[in-house]
Order: sequence, then C-alpha cells, then structure tokens
Amino acid sequence: MHNFCTLFDSNFINYGLAMYESLKAHCKDFHLFIFAFDDKCFEVLNKLKLENTTIISLKEFENEDLLRIKPTRTRQEYCWTCGSSTILHCIEKYNLPECTYLDADIYFYSDPAVLIEEMGDASVLLTEHRYTSKYDRTQSSGKYCVQFITFKNDYNGVKALKWWVNACIDWCFAKRENGRFGDQKYLDDWTQRFEGVHVLKHLGGGVAPWNVQQYELFDNDFKLVFYHFHDVKFNQKKELRPIGVCYRLSREVINRLYIPYLTQLVEISKNLKQIDSSIQPIVKIETGWNIKKVYAKLKIMYIRIFLNGLPD
Repeated sequence: MHNFCTLFDSNFINYGLAMYESLKAHCKDFHLFIFAFDDKCFEVLNKLKLENTTIISLKEFENEDLLRIKPTRTRQEYCWTCGSSTILHCIEKYNLPECTYLDADIYFYSDPAVLIEEMGDASVLLTEHRYTSKYDRTQSSGKYCVQFITFKNDYNGVKALKWWVNACIDWCFAKRENGRFGDQKYLDDWTQRFEGVHVLKHLGGGVAPWNVQQYELFDNDFKLVFYHFHDVKFNQKKELRPIGVCYRLSREVINRLYIPYLTQLVEISKNLKQIDSSIQPIVKIETGWNIKKVYAKLKIMYIRIFLNGLPD
C-alpha cells in the first residue's frame, strides 16, 4: 500500500476532493492523510466519510514550532511552511514505511504507484518542473516542484525531511531572498546535499501548464500519470478568474483536460452545498474572455466557458 498526504482548507476543498477522487479511481491500494486547515473543512470531510482516508485537524497537527511562527506567515506561506511537517507527522505518528506529499490541485489519470516504484532503493523522490524553455523559472522558483515528493522512513529519508522541516520553520515566504523561495528552492541542491535522492524520470509524472507544450499527451506512447492544474482559482462570486501567468495551451489540452476538470469542480461544489449550506456552489465558469479568441491566441491559463454550448 502507498501512503499519501495533502493539505487544504474549505476554500480549496473542491480541488482536494477532485484529487482524492482521481486517486481513488486509479490507485489500487492507497491511504490518504488529509490535513484540514480550518474547522469547516474538518467538519465537512468527516461528514463525507471518505474511504481510505484519515482526516487530521489543525489542533491535532500543529506543534509549538508551527504555532510560534504562524502569526508571521500569510495563509499561503503557512501552508507552504507546513507541507514538510505534514509528511513528518504521518511518518512518525503512524509509523509509515514511506509517505508521498500531494498538492491538492493535481489530478491523476493513471496509477501513481509507477512513480514511487521507480525510486527503487532510493530514500527521496523529487519531481522536476521540466519547464518549457520560454517559461523557464528555475532560477526564481526552483528546479523541483513540491507537487509530488516522497520520503521513505529510513535514515536518509528522515534526515532530508527533518532538515527541510527545520528550514521551512526558519524561513518560508512568498518572496525571493538569498536563493530561497517558499519551501521549494530548498530542494535545488538535494542530489548533492543528501544521499539516496532520486529524480523522477517518468515524463507522465508532473505534467503542468509550464511544460505541457513539450509533450504529445494523447499519443498511445505517452502515459500521463498526473497533471498539475496550477493556479486555477475562483473569485468570491465563484467565477474562474484570469490571473497569474499565461501559458500556451493547445485546444486539445483545453478540451480533454481543463474542461472535464472544471466540470468536475462544479459538480463537487454542488454536492458540498448539500453537506454544508454555507458552501456556495460554483454554478458556472466565466471570466470575460471570449473562448474563440483564446483558442486563436493559444495563450491562456483561464478560459471563459459555460458548461453547455462549448465550441467544437
């Protein structure tokens, strides 16, 4: 069995549940530890009674070090700070042989076991950004992406993990300073700093808007394991909003990946509304960009769509 952990709050619960459903659909034997980052999220997740999960509250998880630095971090920075600590918490409390951290906004299309099995005897698994050259932000954002990172409960794995935990508690901010950025730039030198670090070779692990231009995703020879739906965000009106970096995405990627994913987010939000009336469902997805112009420019991150009447 493979053990995974993730974290999200009630504002991000749609994404986390979509990730869980995709994991459940494709992973034969798994357990997912979900760290609920606010009370509403904890209550809703417990009501859902999700299979193969353990729901962990902030009260159970937060230690003195985290509580001490919490007031000094934004909500985003605190989540980044806690990522490494969630892995250590799972390994130590549940005596897991290994644990893989998952970003809540990734989505599986086949069994991720193949990625973990690629590690062999290694103790740590890293996934590269593999930036398309025009979007290369290695210097600012790091060579590796925290999206999917595995640690084994052995000497080398725990040594690297504890170093990362302490580094993030010491400094983890959404700014670039002295070669650091959030929790991510810390990983850059790990193949030299630590023993037993394996960099994933499987190209189907870690496909994202910053590298999808390099791949023929829908050819039979390409095995897509997961896609990272980075920066897909909704405003207070539950409308998809065009913010962040724009990437060049093909019509096929939009139709076969983004639109089904967005549709699933809408369905999940409707179901959540029935569980907790305070959760506002996503009724439709719209941002003010004309989709035909978007297709013509092929330079988008957010798309204006209604769930009916999509163009051919």
